Amino acid sequence: MLVTFLHRDPSFVVVDKPSGVVVHRGLANDAEDLMRAVRDAVGSWVHPVHRLDRGTSGVVVMALGPAAASTLGKAFAEGRVDKRYLALTRGHPRDEDIDHDIPRSEDGPRVPAVTRVRCLGAAGRYALVEAVPLTGRMHQIRRHLKHVSCPVIGDVKYGKGEHNRYFRERYGLHRLALHAAELAFDHPVTGERLGFSVAPSGALRDCIVALGLWESADGPQRR
Repeated sequence: MLVTFLHRDPSFVVVDKPSGVVVHRGLANDAEDLMRAVRDAVGSWVHPVHRLDRGTSGVVVMALGPAAASTLGKAFAEGRVDKRYLALTRGHPRDEDIDHDIPRSEDGPRVPAVTRVRCLGAAGRYALVEAVPLTGRMHQIRRHLKHVSCPVIGDVKYGKGEHNRYFRERYGLHRLALHAAELAFDHPVTGERLGFSVAPSGALRDCIVALGLWESADGPQRR
């Protein structure tokens, strides 16, 4: 697996995760995972401090030592990391904070969860949506967009099969249309606020362009 680095220093690396790859092996037991690919690329052990779903692409940070891992992990846990996602949805969600409790884990108790959503542009019955999770729960964005009847395209768990099939056949999109576009946090050593962004690529970018929505992706990641 070729790793695309967005940043690298002695404390951590930031990489662009491709869709279809797990962050770390865990229960998946995949032949490849992002953590091992980054480890091999930098030549040292790495510590994932957060995760993206297999189907989600975009910005991921990994620490290069236990001290940085602890500091960054705490920042994520305490909500001091700013995150911005882009999603293609069936339907046009309202600009609002979706405040809806969801399970902490697959079978766990429901816990508070809030996602700020904004509709950036529409193409027929579909939309390009900005999603900013204000809490960090499992499948939060996907669950919340389903809750407001605007599921993410390509989501086989929470989405709609007929729309997923349409995007596979019409646009060649064989993936979850969810992308972690931006991430900002304090440097674990210097405390400097840093921001990283990456644009959607491949089939997702092609699909957004074909829908005429690329100019609507109004963050620095679009450039």
